[in-house]
Amino acid sequence: MKRWLGWALLAAACGVSAQTLRWTSQGDPQTMDPDSQNESLTNMVNGQIYERLTSRDAKLAIVPGLAASWTQTGPLTWRFKLRPGVKFHDGTPLTADDVVFSVQRAKEPTSQIAVWANAVGTPKKVDDLTVDFQLSTFNPIFLQHIDQLWIMSRKWCETHKVTRPLDFKNKEEAYTALNANGTGPYMLASRQPGIKTVLKRNPNWWNKFEGNVQEVVYMPIATDATRLAALVSGEVDFVLDPAPRDVARLRNTAGVKVIEGPENRLVFIGMDQSRDKLLYGKVPGDRNPFKDVRVRRALYQAIDIEAIRAKLMNGLSVPTGALTPSANASFDDPALQTRLPHDLAAARKLMQEAGFADGFEVTLDCPNNRYINDEEICTALASMWAQLKVKVKVNAMPRVLYFPKLEKYDTSLYLYGWGGSVTDAESILTPLYRSRGDKGVGNYNFGGFRNDKADTLAAQSSVEPDPKKREQLVRGALAELREQVNIIPLHRQVVPWGARASVTAVHRPDNWLELAWVKINP
Repeated sequence: MKRWLGWALLAAACGVSAQTLRWTSQGDPQTMDPDSQNESLTNMVNGQIYERLTSRDAKLAIVPGLAASWTQTGPLTWRFKLRPGVKFHDGTPLTADDVVFSVQRAKEPTSQIAVWANAVGTPKKVDDLTVDFQLSTFNPIFLQHIDQLWIMSRKWCETHKVTRPLDFKNKEEAYTALNANGTGPYMLASRQPGIKTVLKRNPNWWNKFEGNVQEVVYMPIATDATRLAALVSGEVDFVLDPAPRDVARLRNTAGVKVIEGPENRLVFIGMDQSRDKLLYGKVPGDRNPFKDVRVRRALYQAIDIEAIRAKLMNGLSVPTGALTPSANASFDDPALQTRLPHDLAAARKLMQEAGFADGFEVTLDCPNNRYINDEEICTALASMWAQLKVKVKVNAMPRVLYFPKLEKYDTSLYLYGWGGSVTDAESILTPLYRSRGDKGVGNYNFGGFRNDKADTLAAQSSVEPDPKKREQLVRGALAELREQVNIIPLHRQVVPWGARASVTAVHRPDNWLELAWVKINP
């Protein structure tokens, strides 16, 4: 705590506090390489430095970004016109060469956004400010995919030998781990992983600042109580993730306020359904119990989700049986959103029918600084599953260790979340629910399950031009995934932000803090 107080006193003495935003959350950005880790805090911090061809407004509508305009010139072709005069932070002009390079870079095997980069087809330079995209098959959400791709400087990447994304899961060291060069509203001034990341306002940004923040200091604080105390005392101005149990106190604390809204994010349980024997477990007969849909359904029905919502989340969650981050992506259809009932007797019967009446042992991998109450949720689930005689060891760890572990498919049972700005079902069907394939398909299917019927329907939906036919394909895929319980949905987060009363910020449904919109009032 003394470290944060000392920093605050220094800032005040220097007279910069009025236009310096000091903010925090429980974790830290993974890397400054925008293609290397597709994780929301990492994206959020990098998203102040790097930009995309398109952007999002406060309600997540797609608006022009580095591209001033675009047109669909045919069923399989798009043309983008870049803004003239845009420069990277090192002064290099943005050109079509940078766009082509960036899209191809994002397709590399070490990229965590390859599935979207491959979905936009092949980019081709027409002239310095014009890029065409040629698709091999129709893409019904092309603009949503384009909106996931960061634009980097080809010259800068070549100079620093970072023409492919950093291989984070294998602990590769590269220049992009600690350095950045984008076109965005803020420039990276310094980076001390786990300690402090400092951004400075870009005086040559092409766009208009709605806020007045000149400097941004991000400092991770792992402990809930310490984050809360730092906000209440004024040592930080903004907390991205106050603990749900602290929200009521914040509402009644002078000098601070709560900014909240539902997040477009599904939190769920994944299971290894590919191996014949679990990596981390002790099972009679050395079988993999998660290959049996009856076991998966039993675990689902043993979860008292209302107890989690009321007692653990303090009401700040929306329990769901849907398999999509957004209710809109499931067409607001109760048939696709209703949970299986909490029924312990039915769950025990299913376990008995599957030959696991006496249960088994398994390790549940869990982050402890990524989702709201993530470790606590895992502990609660372990207690609930104990009623089925399933002995669960909770293996909680920081996100910097957790995500590389999953990316190596080194897990038997895990807690995960998925969301962001894209509300279409495609955002989760292809990367998470498809069988693992090339070009990023199924990259996040860490359980390695195969659902051939859902896979076929999802693949068809990705290229179907007729909206009504596509809806039926998506509905069919989601229904099949629900029937086979390939994942166990838990809830959608409701995300409260904590801020000093002097801070004005826009709460987006993707839980994104846009620094260029933040105002600090005297």
